[in-house]
Amino acid sequence: MIAHVSGEIVEKSGSALIIDVGGLGYEVLVAAGDFEVALLGQQMRFYTYDHLRENSHELFGFSQLPAKRLFELLISVSGVGPKMALAILSLGAAESIRNAIATGDSAFVQRASGVGKRLAERIVLDLKEKVGAPGMPSASVNQQDFVGDDAASALLALGYNLQQVNEALAQIESELETQTRIKQALRYLSSL
Repeated sequence: MIAHVSGEIVEKSGSALIIDVGGLGYEVLVAAGDFEVALLGQQMRFYTYDHLRENSHELFGFSQLPAKRLFELLISVSGVGPKMALAILSLGAAESIRNAIATGDSAFVQRASGVGKRLAERIVLDLKEKVGAPGMPSASVNQQDFVGDDAASALLALGYNLQQVNEALAQIESELETQTRIKQALRYLSSL
């Protein structure tokens, strides 16, 4: 898995950037906001999501970790693929989208290309509890510690929200094996 790419923007096309990393060009699909601020010749770093399918290999990039986390939550919803999640992230800042979901504003989510009313409602219903309370910062120090953490992903998949997951994992030694950390986190969460 490719966790991030850092390099020079050498080309912009559609919604993709070509990033030169040591002579190797990576095509990275990005949301509209990241595409607009990326300038040719500029050095940038993108946190990436590597999407492999039978007939394609796509790399999705995010200049901010909260956007990547929200993208991963969005693709966990049935019917939402990576390109649709990117379209949703193109609506604005990750914090605005997260707040819209937290407040149940499916009309905001529906404005994304390809998102109908029923899917927007499903996204809000499935993610409302996982994104936290509206106005809550989505990237506390503890949350950044657990980005891309397998234990955090497993706990989120079990239905715990990001705040609960980060609180639980903050209590556990990070050097332990993933399975052990998940078990200890579940014990901690069940005691709340």
